[in-house]
Amino acid sequence: MPVHNVHERLLPMNAAEAGALLDSLSDGPADQLWPHRTWSPIEFDRPLSAGAKGGHGPVRYTVAAYVPGTWVRFTFSGPRGFHGFHEYAVLPVDDERTVLRHTLSMRVTGIARLSWPLAYRWLHDALLEDSLDRAEHPARRARWSPYVRLLMAIAPKER
Repeated sequence: MPVHNVHERLLPMNAAEAGALLDSLSDGPADQLWPHRTWSPIEFDRPLSAGAKGGHGPVRYTVAAYVPGTWVRFTFSGPRGFHGFHEYAVLPVDDERTVLRHTLSMRVTGIARLSWPLAYRWLHDALLEDSLDRAEHPARRARWSPYVRLLMAIAPKER
């Protein structure tokens, strides 16, 4: 089953400022993009760079490519049945506005044909909106659907 999922936000900042958010990804407390207070932290076996291995919670991946301040692509290694990539891209609009886009493109097989539409999709969408909220308004609180709140309540706690 093919999956193509895009989240983006027009940010009131220049590309260099948005790029700094991207570059802070997985930098622990200095991370300005990942919503690490409410989601499993994103962690790698080394600083953000091509070849770094890690992920968040049960979602595992390798950094396939990284252009500082511009773009990072991750290829999935887990969960089982996720075949593809996800990425963040910084897309300048003009001197004062930038689009921050997250794209997920994958094929799901086996048990993931059920786990993606029933759980992962909902959690993924909520996490990405939280990430983009963090980029745009760092103090904004999450606005999760009742279904996402239920999934978060029953998910194993790794945070």
